[in-house]
Amino acid sequence: MPKLELIVRRYFIYLSYKGTAYHGWQIQPNGISVQQVLTNALSTVLRQQIEVVGAGRTDAGVHAKLMVAHFDCEGGLPEGIDLTNKLNSLLPEDIGVFSVVPVKPDAHARFDALSRRYEYHIVNHKDVFKQEFATRIIGKLDFEQMNAAALTLLDFTDFTSFSKLHTDVKTNNCNIILAQWEQVDGRWVFTIQADRFLRNMVRAIVGTLLEVGRGKMSVDQFMEVVSARNRCKAGVSVPAKGLFLVDIHYPCTIFEA
Repeated sequence: MPKLELIVRRYFIYLSYKGTAYHGWQIQPNGISVQQVLTNALSTVLRQQIEVVGAGRTDAGVHAKLMVAHFDCEGGLPEGIDLTNKLNSLLPEDIGVFSVVPVKPDAHARFDALSRRYEYHIVNHKDVFKQEFATRIIGKLDFEQMNAAALTLLDFTDFTSFSKLHTDVKTNNCNIILAQWEQVDGRWVFTIQADRFLRNMVRAIVGTLLEVGRGKMSVDQFMEVVSARNRCKAGVSVPAKGLFLVDIHYPCTIFEA
């Protein structure tokens, strides 16, 4: 009698995490990662080996208010299981799952994402309750000039100047649709949204915008840095602790009705 093949169903999992204790999202040979912890939890609860594919990879120390990943499950989720609660009871305190939703068999958390949005948080005074998730900047900053410089990012597509060197990507082109500073609850927040991001890109952009804010670089010089396509021309990268992945957009057609 022929062996029946189990139906494999795909799901998106929505989660958040505090990145302080992790070597980034992606599984590492010599350090604990968010992907590894989530993979272990899913495999334990579903009693099968699960592979998790994230929408991107955040670096060590970077946080996510919202990360999306997909996984396949043979036979689909067990009937009556509350997977979200089971995972949250098993996961450490710094990783939390919001929901698990069924998607089309070919839906992909990384390649189907239409845009991603990041925030970078800074404070200009000592605040023991905020400094774990924000970078303290000493001295006055000209946010009007920083916003003027940030707006010019929408006119460029090649962001080699803000990319980590020697990466394996095929192109350094990105389509930025939002880049702005605003004051929120006593801190300054830089929000940037694009179809894709290069490794270290947001932290390098923020570091260079701070040079504008300190008066060490004009808006025109900032544009010259972008045009140079040379990482050595840009400012230093700011610390990881102030960076958050906050949203990822997908086409509604990839979700099961």
